Amino acid sequence: MPTTAFSHLAIACRDPLALELFYTRHFGFYRARVVPVGDGQIVFLKSGAMYLEIFRATEDAMTPPADKDGPMRPGWRHVAFQVDDVDAHLAAMGGDARPTLGPLDFGDVIPGWRSVWIADPEGNIVEISQGYVDQEPLPAGPLELTS
Repeated sequence: MPTTAFSHLAIACRDPLALELFYTRHFGFYRARVVPVGDGQIVFLKSGAMYLEIFRATEDAMTPPADKDGPMRPGWRHVAFQVDDVDAHLAAMGGDARPTLGPLDFGDVIPGWRSVWIADPEGNIVEISQGYVDQEPLPAGPLELTS
């Protein structure tokens, strides 16, 4: 099977500069490339091997704004970032942190796991999490989805 790697998450937004400043200031992204397109541009932000591709929206939103930990309708629910300390990260963000849910403690599932969900400047939901670790050993057998 050919190898694959995550490439990018594309975000259409009303204010590309506000979104760029938010993700560069609070999540370690930097401007990696600007591609002129027609009268506008696409801005690629990079952090590690992950890119955010930012476009200016050309249409109005067709869905209500997201809240809590993201919408439960089909589609992307939220994007998540791991940090060392949720509370310290929120404090460093100051007024740019607009919590929609939490912080919540999931220590009964994974010791030390905590998460908070915030809205970015466009209202997209961003999870900030600490302490998540993969399950070891993994359960045997085929994948089963529960409802």
